[in-house]
Amino acid sequence: MSINRANNIHQSTMVINILLVEDNEDDIVLIKDAFAEAKFLAILNGVSDGEEALTYLRREPPYQHAVQPGLILLDINMPKMNGFELLEILKTDACLKSIPVVMLTTSKREEDVVRSYAGGAVSYIPKPIDFSHFVKIVREFELYWTLVSKVPAPHS
Repeated sequence: MSINRANNIHQSTMVINILLVEDNEDDIVLIKDAFAEAKFLAILNGVSDGEEALTYLRREPPYQHAVQPGLILLDINMPKMNGFELLEILKTDACLKSIPVVMLTTSKREEDVVRSYAGGAVSYIPKPIDFSHFVKIVREFELYWTLVSKVPAPHS
């Protein structure tokens, strides 16, 4: 593929609204930096736990003007409500169950992978420790979620 063709593909990708549910400040910085480095065309909003994610998704104060995301990046280990608990609520809520959920976590345990897919997650991505590897994953992630797959249109 020529460089010009690659640029044309990147320019034709859509902007995707993503909700990042992550409590670890270092991981939040790493994820945001990886998205910026990969030039992922995304609006990345973040909350720090499952309870706050539900408040955001249900547009309760202070998130009454939030736009429904086209994709959720969800960590497993969080305070108050962990990722599995949130995933279960999301996939049983008629208004939220159509939002694709991608587990983005440090866990590489097979039982967590199985539980995530069984609970309705559409993908499971172990967080890489190496920044350059993380950027590569984000670039591939972008190609899939903006060129290959279609996500639900946002609701304002």
